[in-house]
Amino acid sequence: MGTINEVPANYETALRLIDEAHAKDERTAKVREEGEDGKEIPYELHYARKMTRWLAARKPDASPALQLACRAQHFRRWELPRSNYPMTRAGYLTWRAKQKSVAAAQVAELLSSSPEIQPPLPREVIDRVAALVRKENLKDDEETQVLEDVACLVFLDDQFDDFESKAEMDEDKIVGILRKTWGKMSGAGHALALQMELSDKAKVLIQKALLQE
Repeated sequence: MGTINEVPANYETALRLIDEAHAKDERTAKVREEGEDGKEIPYELHYARKMTRWLAARKPDASPALQLACRAQHFRRWELPRSNYPMTRAGYLTWRAKQKSVAAAQVAELLSSSPEIQPPLPREVIDRVAALVRKENLKDDEETQVLEDVACLVFLDDQFDDFESKAEMDEDKIVGILRKTWGKMSGAGHALALQMELSDKAKVLIQKALLQE
């Protein structure tokens, strides 16, 4: 997918600590990357790596703060399961808002309190990472929009086929979700999505969603 800007050593340490937290997720995912195909790793670690890979494609010159935020978007998400909230649209929105708020606070605490990060990250960088994880000023903030693009690309690349196979997901629901996903993305995100290697069924559903735009 490309390479991404290198970051200073203290930011590399921060990325490693974020991944160490992800590695505590008891859920697993099978890796489908060359050289690791079939290997099972903690789900959120898998997701975080995918976020960085797609960030490299979307914005290879991403700032260190954006790289940290992308890696931490699902920070310790398993601790706040969707099942804790009503299975309604309102319940989903409440869960999403809470998840972003909690993840931002937790990663800010990690970045500000870890003695391993030397020299310590500037407070303004930590605050910026938290704001990005909360997705503040979406559509007006370029970096927030990039993060949203990356999250949507990971959904289409890594989660969509499993998502659409759920029994409760009929075609109309899936097309509606794809339309909403497409509406969250920028033109640059759309261009990458259209180049993605997807299943034939996914391609058909995306075309139906775009025809309804």
